[in-house]
Amino acid sequence: MGLPTQNPPKSKTKIDVLIPAIEKDSGTLPYVIDAIRKHVKHPIGSIMIVSPNSQKIKNICRHKGCRFINETAVLPITKKHIHYRSRKWDKSGWLYQQLLKLGGDSLGSQKFYLVIDADTVLIRPHRFRTGGKTVFYCRNWSQNEYFKTYKKLLGTKASSPVSFVTHYMLFDKSKLAKLKKAIEARHHTSWYRAIIRQSDKSKPFAFSEFETYGNFLYSRSPGRLILKKALNKSLNMNASQLSPSKIKKLAKKFRSISFHKRKWYSRKPKGLVQ
Repeated sequence: MGLPTQNPPKSKTKIDVLIPAIEKDSGTLPYVIDAIRKHVKHPIGSIMIVSPNSQKIKNICRHKGCRFINETAVLPITKKHIHYRSRKWDKSGWLYQQLLKLGGDSLGSQKFYLVIDADTVLIRPHRFRTGGKTVFYCRNWSQNEYFKTYKKLLGTKASSPVSFVTHYMLFDKSKLAKLKKAIEARHHTSWYRAIIRQSDKSKPFAFSEFETYGNFLYSRSPGRLILKKALNKSLNMNASQLSPSKIKKLAKKFRSISFHKRKWYSRKPKGLVQ
């Protein structure tokens, strides 16, 4: 799992791209899209932005030549069906966007689709398929609750030596279908309802779509996965503040940069003026 020695050649595997987004992402989304077109070394079919009915997001899609998809068209449930909050935080939307990513196999026309968070910008070339294997970008730490939920969903312990929670991942629709069938067979309900029910909603981090899919594939055929270090850098600034020279400097050490807005999930005390 070392640094790449050269720019990877472009793959012949055509992929779609799915980006879940809400209005808070409108500042970074254009940069995310541009970076995908520059750094993803695959022919790209459709870049799909899954979002609430937001005119701001629709305008970005039109300007960037992306396909807008209203999130209500992806799953039979909406954020309103998820009650995942405490006095201090509300993670209902966070869990919902994870389910939307897993529901992406009903969208697009390609066998593979790349999911990337709307706050993460690639700054180095990425190839996700090589030699019939899928490349996964990984890190060395995770949330213990992700593995507890994985065991509840599938009945076995997660076995990967690394974490798959790194803001982007290539999904194989046929393998994702097997994961969903395994969850549904064990819980006798739809895969998304099983995930909602089995997630400990007293914990702020209860489920990870990337950890679940990655470990499911690793448990079945670890030799079909290529694991690389994610080398992601989180920045507390706006994407518009980054100059090309700064990005070039960051790319010497990192593959991607993220502009997280964690405070978005905090619940404001009643009576507090925004």
